[in-house]
Amino acid sequence: MELTRNYRELDARYYMPAFSRTIEIVRGQGAHVWDADGKEYIDCVAGIAVCSTGHCHPAVVEAICSQAHDLIHCSNLYYVPHQAELAEKIVEISGFKNGKAFFSNSGAEANEGALKLARLATGRKKFVSFTHSFHGRTMGSLAVTFKPNIREPFEPLEPGCTFVEYGDLDALEKAVDADIAGVIVEVIQGEAGVISAPEGFLEGIRDVCDRKGALMIVDEVQTGMGRTGKWFAFQHTKAVPDIVTIAKGIASGFPMGALVAREGLEFKKSEHGSTFAGGPLACAAARATIGVIEELLPSIPEKAGRFARGLAAHNPRVHGLMIGFTLGERCPAVQAYCAEHGVLINCAADGNIRLVPPLVISDEEIDTAVGVINAALR
Repeated sequence: MELTRNYRELDARYYMPAFSRTIEIVRGQGAHVWDADGKEYIDCVAGIAVCSTGHCHPAVVEAICSQAHDLIHCSNLYYVPHQAELAEKIVEISGFKNGKAFFSNSGAEANEGALKLARLATGRKKFVSFTHSFHGRTMGSLAVTFKPNIREPFEPLEPGCTFVEYGDLDALEKAVDADIAGVIVEVIQGEAGVISAPEGFLEGIRDVCDRKGALMIVDEVQTGMGRTGKWFAFQHTKAVPDIVTIAKGIASGFPMGALVAREGLEFKKSEHGSTFAGGPLACAAARATIGVIEELLPSIPEKAGRFARGLAAHNPRVHGLMIGFTLGERCPAVQAYCAEHGVLINCAADGNIRLVPPLVISDEEIDTAVGVINAALR
């Protein structure tokens, strides 16, 4: 306890207080983490949908350690180990025949790249996004993020963006004019509390973009890499976007993001770049992660069903291993109760609980987590 208290004092003294934190996590394995006092938790947050293969998956650890022995960094001035093979795999799982990928260090950076690519391809400058959207905290990605309390303190922002109601195709039709380079959308709004697009919404966006010459950008930072039971959530629809952005679960916790674009959309020499993006360690971790997820994908629907049945009394919104339900003002108290009883969950926006557990979570772990959540709600 003394060590924990001192660490918190050190953090308070020297680290900017941008986060609300209560637990000092020091170790993880599979779907479990342990704090500095040795207390064990089932982790249904997973680094906010990041630890897709669980904590410290042996295949991912081996890939990172093996690569670290050979080369940690070499710059994109040279061919990077694993980078081309990973790009090939990302294009393959996206379904973009003859598409191309570009790597980044985060989801916000991936979205920044998508906005730049849309401007290059169309010659237009502005974008359309949706209410309750979240696309990142860099200046460009923040410009297309709706949440006023995190966006407005930093205005004026570029690029210019019009926000329309999520699900409202009539409003979108009016908003997309000759100045709009792209429409950026989440298939499921994670930060908003796991809110899914109405049926036909993605297909409607595709139609509007086709008729008006704008690009359709789908932000799969949280929904991608198998979380919904397919590699990407847009694959549950008939809509095929022009650009998809990826991060979070792509490398099991190693910082990485990516964008993948259809044939004919690409950055040419000097149009985009990054010192660290797509480095040897990140690419090794991502390749190993994809290998593990390929084996896990068939199990996601049954695990989702187990959560849905266990939480049925609370009207959960279940999209693979992305689950939300609305509690309102009770949300923080329920989150605290669950942590006290060994289950980590997350309060998203507007009093919504969000569960995004590792894809490796077992039936027994699901049942235990559901039991604690139900007890908290009682």
